[in-house]
Amino acid sequence: MRDQQTPNIFRTSKLEEADGPGLNPTGNRTMGEIIAARFSRRGFLKGSMAVTAISATVSPIALLSAGDAQASSASAFNFPEVTAGVDANHHVAEGYDADVLLRWGDKVFADAPDFDPANQSEAAQERQFGYNNDFVGFIPLDGAADRGLLVVNHEYTNEHLMFPGIVTIKDGEIEVTEADETRVNIEMAAHGGTVIEIRKVDGKWQPVLDGALNRRITAKTEMAVSGPAAGHARLQTVADPSGTKVFGTINNCAGGVTPWGTYIMAEENIHGYFMGELPADHPEAANYERLGIPEATYAWGKYHERFDISKDSNEANRFGWIVEVDVMDPASTPKKRTALGRFKHEGAESVVAKDGRVVFYLGDDERFDYVYKFVTAGTYNPDDRAANMDLLDEGTLYVARFHDDGRVEWLPLVHGEGPLTEANGFASQADVLIETRRAADLLEATPMDRPEDIQPNPVTGRAYVMLTNNTKREEANAANPRVENAFGHIIEIIEQDGDFTATTGTWEILVKCGDPKIAEVGATFSTETTVNGWFGMPDNAAVDSDGRLWVSTDGNSMGDTGRTDGLWAVDTEGSARGTSRLFYRVPVGGEMCGPCITEDMTTFFVAVQHPGDGGDDWEGHGRPSYYEDLSTRWPDFDDAMPVRPAVVAITRQGGGRIG
Repeated sequence: MRDQQTPNIFRTSKLEEADGPGLNPTGNRTMGEIIAARFSRRGFLKGSMAVTAISATVSPIALLSAGDAQASSASAFNFPEVTAGVDANHHVAEGYDADVLLRWGDKVFADAPDFDPANQSEAAQERQFGYNNDFVGFIPLDGAADRGLLVVNHEYTNEHLMFPGIVTIKDGEIEVTEADETRVNIEMAAHGGTVIEIRKVDGKWQPVLDGALNRRITAKTEMAVSGPAAGHARLQTVADPSGTKVFGTINNCAGGVTPWGTYIMAEENIHGYFMGELPADHPEAANYERLGIPEATYAWGKYHERFDISKDSNEANRFGWIVEVDVMDPASTPKKRTALGRFKHEGAESVVAKDGRVVFYLGDDERFDYVYKFVTAGTYNPDDRAANMDLLDEGTLYVARFHDDGRVEWLPLVHGEGPLTEANGFASQADVLIETRRAADLLEATPMDRPEDIQPNPVTGRAYVMLTNNTKREEANAANPRVENAFGHIIEIIEQDGDFTATTGTWEILVKCGDPKIAEVGATFSTETTVNGWFGMPDNAAVDSDGRLWVSTDGNSMGDTGRTDGLWAVDTEGSARGTSRLFYRVPVGGEMCGPCITEDMTTFFVAVQHPGDGGDDWEGHGRPSYYEDLSTRWPDFDDAMPVRPAVVAITRQGGGRIG
């Protein structure tokens, strides 16, 4: 648990932040145990092979490489690889430009004030680009490839990088003074999301500040609650006796864009925003414990009582949902779609299935939690946008169980089925959704190593699950054959008959991450992966129009891997399967988020989150990094400006498709 007086502990890195306390109390078999059993049955676990049995799930050439190799001619990618490393700037493959498009504090509206980091205010931040950009999506306007809406999540705030005069160094560690009400309100305004029109001018993207659809969404924006849990007594508060109206969305990590052009915001680590205590016999005590509520890493509850569970015990039930925003109406009320469940949502990427229903893949980003998917009851109508606007209110939420023999089974979270009954505390479907984690526990879903982004591939009928790490693992096994698994892996789900609505399929391991040259790590990139191409801690991902997989990372810090986070191109087909190449890398301390490639594949939008949040282990800085003493001043490199999270637009010099 993080002390309020030292907020940097919570927000220095998602490796620390979202690795989480590991709150799953069940004895359900972990993914590693299942893979161990699966390959033991196949006879692979013999002698020294036990430590690297996961390699058996990769194609025959995906064996360890003791040295550097050249990129395979069979690869689907063709670009000069970036050299991995750490410094104060970002780097992109030769022949490409990486242009900063939007930075924290930039204007979102023509009449917004200029950014003044020494004199910030809530009113200014509400009209400026928010902090820690994570998910990025692009929605074309009028079918144009060179004009559209950029939608961006603002996940959380790093006070020690944002505000001057609040840090002291004690015993080589950062201590941050507790936030006053003014600072709290600025933080709340820096959360949420941005919708902003952008267009290409002379081959370069730029914001359109007088765009009619531009808007900021914050932790105070009014939201509606829809779906099965709307109006339920457990969502009712003194401020909202109806249980249908919530102010704000928080900790929006990854997200998605629906086929009908709405913006999906996923609420992830909500636990850190709440303080206070509940009696042990309170009806919500066990529910909140399963989500780690409260952790009180922010001081919001001191000035906004709804974030103090001792004063408003139902407010926390109103967070942890998927939020849908109609970007074509800037006055519209965003909706929390409760049918998709309540947990620590990483994202919600979607695909239209063969029968027209829409499938959303959802990861619960905590150690030993689960992989989900939601299948709409209704079908997508490409000719009538209005007919699609409430598709997310009806459907079936499933949780995954991975079997020893390589099957994956999707278990429906439906009230009255199996153990999801009133006898087990579920009086209605609303209860199942409010306590999605506990319902999945009872269904004996498979605990995973931090499921983050899950990307369906409409070209192949497969889906890719990013499993970032699990540093609390105490026993080695084949899927995670390392105690304190620090590097993560990627699972490939092959839905039956390529049908994303299927309730059964198979699974394989695409790659196990880490440095292939260190034998005990047991990484399984192909032998064609170079010294620059391997990575650890897969987090977000994108599938381009050709069905190629791109993976961004969270945790490739100097101390963990000797390199920064970045964006890697990963082959999934043919003899090059398991080959990875570094395309773009972030500055010291940064996290690589939100990879979004346009449909014509001529622009890659990427988000650089919390740059400068670190540098102790980098010889270029070698001490804690904070507002007055930063390890980098990217992207401005101006002594009058702090380091600023930013969205970057990557294009090919002279035009053309990326990669």
